[in-house]
Amino acid sequence: MPAADISLRDVVTAASDAADRALTLWAGGQTRVRQWEKVPGHPVCEADLELDAMLRERLYAIDPSAGWLSEETADTVHRLDLPRVWVVDPIDGTRDYLRGRPGWAVSVALVEHGEARFGILAAPARNELWIAQAGAGATRNGRTLRAGSRSILRGSRVPADQLPRHDRDLVTVDKPNSIALRMAMVAADEADLVATVRWGNEWDVAAAALIAQEAGAIVTDALSNPFSFNRPQPTAFGLLCAAPGIHAAAAERLAPRARKILGRG
Repeated sequence: MPAADISLRDVVTAASDAADRALTLWAGGQTRVRQWEKVPGHPVCEADLELDAMLRERLYAIDPSAGWLSEETADTVHRLDLPRVWVVDPIDGTRDYLRGRPGWAVSVALVEHGEARFGILAAPARNELWIAQAGAGATRNGRTLRAGSRSILRGSRVPADQLPRHDRDLVTVDKPNSIALRMAMVAADEADLVATVRWGNEWDVAAAALIAQEAGAIVTDALSNPFSFNRPQPTAFGLLCAAPGIHAAAAERLAPRARKILGRG
């Protein structure tokens, strides 16, 4: 069953139902679910695990031949031999979820031969449902998305709490904890740039990358390499998601920092 034969509506329904369950457990920001740290600085809670199981059951029913890659499931090599894989973050932005803030989302992507074909972000605490299909554009709550037309890096909007000294020619805007939602802000022309220089996981960006790209943004790693998904080691160094007119300038600024961290500069 190729991705073209899979019902996007069924995938959206599965993601939305999981998000509704997360919202119920969140209880208006007063979540009382049990929480702990997988490793220091990386929180997880009962809702992450419940949604992971729920999504795996629902998505497997849609395409039982697809593999599985999720933040909350132990990875196996089985997925590498399959043409399609579900790439899932049950709750992206767990810190905001646990703090009663709305900057979290359920992230679901269907990857085929290394490329995202469907991307869904369900953010019920923000009343947002983001949907993208490869070659068919991206929407938020049914409205078509288009990344901004900014062509000058100076003054670009960045979702951040604060900026380092050498980036203070940029402008901060509201920052949800979810990296996927920050990328979606670029798709919606509510931000111009999201950049990181650290190792990240495929489940953090797969759905949002498709949403941003279908809206016209450019999405690469910190060294301007395009993303490919379902790799043996499902990580990439850094992220650069930007409006098309400033991606090159942002890459020129970001790459030396990335190379220095990687010991290549």
